[in-house]
Amino acid sequence: MSRRREYWVLHVDLDQFIAAVEVLRHPELAGRPLIVGGRGDPTERAVVSTASYEAREFGVGSGMPLRIAARKVPDAVILPVDAEAYTAASAQVMATLRAQPGATVQVLGWDEAFLGVQTDDPETYARQVQRAVFERTGLHCSVGVGDTLVRAKVATGFGKPRGVFRLTAGNWLEVMGDRPTVDLWGVGSRISGRLAAHGIMTVAGLAAADPAVLAAEFGPKMGPWYGLLGRGEGARVVDDTPWIARGHSRETTFQQDLTERAQIEEAVRELAARVLEDVAAEGRPVIGLTLKVRYAPFITKTMQKKIAETGDPEVVTARALELTEKIEPDRPIRLLGLRAEMSMPEDAREGHTPTRSGW
Repeated sequence: MSRRREYWVLHVDLDQFIAAVEVLRHPELAGRPLIVGGRGDPTERAVVSTASYEAREFGVGSGMPLRIAARKVPDAVILPVDAEAYTAASAQVMATLRAQPGATVQVLGWDEAFLGVQTDDPETYARQVQRAVFERTGLHCSVGVGDTLVRAKVATGFGKPRGVFRLTAGNWLEVMGDRPTVDLWGVGSRISGRLAAHGIMTVAGLAAADPAVLAAEFGPKMGPWYGLLGRGEGARVVDDTPWIARGHSRETTFQQDLTERAQIEEAVRELAARVLEDVAAEGRPVIGLTLKVRYAPFITKTMQKKIAETGDPEVVTARALELTEKIEPDRPIRLLGLRAEMSMPEDAREGHTPTRSGW
C-alpha cells in the first residue's frame, strides 16, 4: 500500500551561488579562497557580494568592505561582479526547477526559490531536484523541506552545503526553540533588539509571547505576524503568481567622499535618472521616495517622503532633491541611494512571504 501523497514546500538555495558560477568559469579557482565584489579592486570602496566557503572560514561575509576582506585573506582571489553571468546561470536553474514533475515554483531571487509539490517522500524528491540542477548547470544546491514556507526556508540553513533537511510543526521547537530570534527569516538585529527589550530572547520565547505585547510593540498587523513567525507558521502553499516590484532602488558608493552641496545634488540627479529608467519599464507612477545616506566612516540614515502620484521625471527628481535638504551639513558622504515606491495594481499578490530588506 503506497503512502498518501502530501503537499510539501521545498526551499531550494544554491550553495555559494556567485562564487560557484565563477569557479565554473575558472576551474583553476576550485578550492581556493574566492571573493567577489565591486570591480574586484580592494583599494576601491566596495563590499563583498559573496565569498567561497574557503574564504568564509577566515570570517569573510557578504556586505563586508572589500578592503577588510582582502586583509583577512591576503591570498584570496578577488573578482569583479558580473551580473550578466549570474543572471544567465540563475535562469537555467529556474528553468530546471520549473521542469520538475508537478512543481509550482516561486522565485525569490538569483539563487533561491520555493517549490510546492505533492509527494509521499519529499526527501527523495529534493535529492532528485539537486541532481537535476547539477546535471543542467554544474551548480550544487541545498533543499529545506517544510510544511510552511517559513519552515522550509529556515530548514535550508541546516542542510548546507549540498544537503536536505526537514522542519515541520513536529520538530520546529526542538530544533529552533533555543536559538536567538535573529535566526528567524524576517527578523533582523533591530527587530530582535526590540523583542529583547520585552524579555523575548529565543524563538521559543517568541512562539509563546503574549499577542497583546507584540501588538503594542509592532502594531496590530506585524505584532501577531511575529508571533506566527516564532511558531514557524504562515503560508503553506507556494504561489507562482508573478512578483510585482513595489519599488526600484539604485545606490552609488563614491571612491572619494562627497563634501559639496553641488556634488550631492548632481549625484542624486544621476540616481534619479537610473531609478526612473527602471520605473518607466513598469509603467506605474511613483508615490514615494527614500533617500539613503551613508556618512563617513559608516553611519547610514534614510529620509522618506510620500509624493503626489506622478510619472513625470522632472517632478520625481525635484522631490528627490528636496530630500537632500535633510542631509546633515559638513558631514562627508561615502554612499547615496534612492528608492522610488510605485503604486501597486489591484491584482498584485498579497501576503507574500517576507524577507529581510536591504533598506
